[in-house]
Amino acid sequence: MDRIEELRALVAVADLRSFARAARRLGVSTAQTSKLIARLEDRLSSRLLNRTTRDVSLTESGRAFQARARALVEEFDQLERSAQEAAMPRGLLKITAPSIQQLGPALVDFARAFPDVGLEVSFTNRMVNLVEEGFDAAVRIGTLADSSLVARKLATIRTVTVASPDYLAGHGVPKKPEELQEHDLILDLNFVDPYVWRFGSGAKRIEVRVGGRLRFASPYICLAAAGAGFGIARAPAFAAAEDLRSGRVVTLLTKYEPEPATVYAVYPHARHLASKVRVFVDFLADRFAGEAEWHQGWR
Repeated sequence: MDRIEELRALVAVADLRSFARAARRLGVSTAQTSKLIARLEDRLSSRLLNRTTRDVSLTESGRAFQARARALVEEFDQLERSAQEAAMPRGLLKITAPSIQQLGPALVDFARAFPDVGLEVSFTNRMVNLVEEGFDAAVRIGTLADSSLVARKLATIRTVTVASPDYLAGHGVPKKPEELQEHDLILDLNFVDPYVWRFGSGAKRIEVRVGGRLRFASPYICLAAAGAGFGIARAPAFAAAEDLRSGRVVTLLTKYEPEPATVYAVYPHARHLASKVRVFVDFLADRFAGEAEWHQGWR
């Protein structure tokens, strides 16, 4: 870098024919500019500049050297600009994520904040292989088994068990998870294992094998069915919030509520992480900071 600065000083002095004016262009002192030129001449064992009290001009050898120095400085500056531009968030960002309602506004705001980044988002509950399928990052819920991915926690999601007041009036209120097997159940196929409902945590964890006539790969349709009196459903608290506030459904087995699931942003290990991925993960983490649970105003 010192040698590049020596060449830059020579070019500036040659252009402006003044150490003082060259120093102002370079943003350094006149003494520093003079020192850079002197060091360059000492190393080359050649005088590159003629100096008088009125003028500074290139020697014959200085003219030949300065032409090449200018080309090297310009090439270096172009290389540096290219590296800086490469570090700017730009290009197509391919994301895979489950259909989580909270992500929609966040993705729109990210697109607004980074207009040079294109977004291609695949909403799926399938466990996608990011590297093999060409995705830059993913949003995932629950335990992460793939140690080849870097994970950053975004939020936690509570899971609630609900039914309509009319259904409970006609069928009774289950007091323990085991009693669910005596009821009509509505299954959300988005859960990792929709046929096992888990309650509690740690040593108090309870697993109940379940079945049901109605099975949907959508928490919102499950909630609509529960609200219509078809049975008992399980859903993320954020999805159930509106139905709970309106009284269409009520919560059951609250003291057995399972441990909240964690929402992560994940991406493959990389020595140099692409800036578009870095700013996306940072954006989501900042966006959901403080929102430990996605409950949309309901607790």
